[in-house]
Amino acid sequence: MSTGAQAVVDAGGEPLTRIMDRVERRMAELAVGHGPMLARHAGATISAGGKRLRPMLVCLAAGAPPPETAGLVRAAVAVELVHGATLVHDDVLDGSPLRRGRPTVVATGGRAAATATGDLLFSRAFAELAAEGAGSPGAVRVLARASRQLALGELAQREDAFRADVTVARYLDRCRLKTAVLFRAACELGALEAGGDADALGAFGERIGLAFQILDDVLDVSGPPERTGKPRGADLLDGTVTLPLILARARDPELVALDLRSVRTAADAAAVCDRIAATGALDVARSRARDLVADAKLGLPELPDRQREALELAADVMVERYA
Repeated sequence: MSTGAQAVVDAGGEPLTRIMDRVERRMAELAVGHGPMLARHAGATISAGGKRLRPMLVCLAAGAPPPETAGLVRAAVAVELVHGATLVHDDVLDGSPLRRGRPTVVATGGRAAATATGDLLFSRAFAELAAEGAGSPGAVRVLARASRQLALGELAQREDAFRADVTVARYLDRCRLKTAVLFRAACELGALEAGGDADALGAFGERIGLAFQILDDVLDVSGPPERTGKPRGADLLDGTVTLPLILARARDPELVALDLRSVRTAADAAAVCDRIAATGALDVARSRARDLVADAKLGLPELPDRQREALELAADVMVERYA
């Protein structure tokens, strides 16, 4: 665990550690019981892990230390299951062979198995919130809204593929839908469980979610693959227009004229990445993301000192891997 992530866990105290352990155990339980094939693929998706930033935000939005309630555990599980489902479905649409350096479900099991795995994870997420003694109707509405917006974000990304006229405003709205809304939902669910300010904490989550996506798009250009778990310039190969390319096109006429359909190989993508980096666009994008994180911290509502510190540290962890 990185120093920053460990600092967040320390700020959350032993209750946060215990809740996150319960989240891991519950997700592992849910991966089984649906036949060996789905269990294998769902288990692989869940075990791929990551930093579990979204369930951690659920917990910290409820308090530091967070209350050790069954409802909070189920909310954290539900958010991470939705996240996992979107990753599996994204890989189906992109035909991606790797995710976090591991073979994707679509690569190992095919489109049908991957689609069914994603569907399973989505359905189990809502079953968690609908369980007796778990979330409120408001919590279900929060996750349902986020799921609808995630789908709209994916559709917008498909619509924008290979286009040369995508604006910064359009890109940011797409990122809000495709990524930031689930960060918002994580914070709202935690706040609802603890009776906190769901709107203000949701806005905090949305801003850091936007920063997270911008910096992830920067990392796609800057690499290296051993850090990202995917080839450098994977977005370019997929025709996905991101902020670094939009900003670089404003500085390099040759990039304006570039048809992304001509970027067909890893070598082609690497060459375009080098050209984008040479414009200074990556530094501009990083600065924009850091501004969003700063705004997120400033916009936090009145909270106990320990909870505010933990949430601010969590926001910093969002950008830690991109430093």
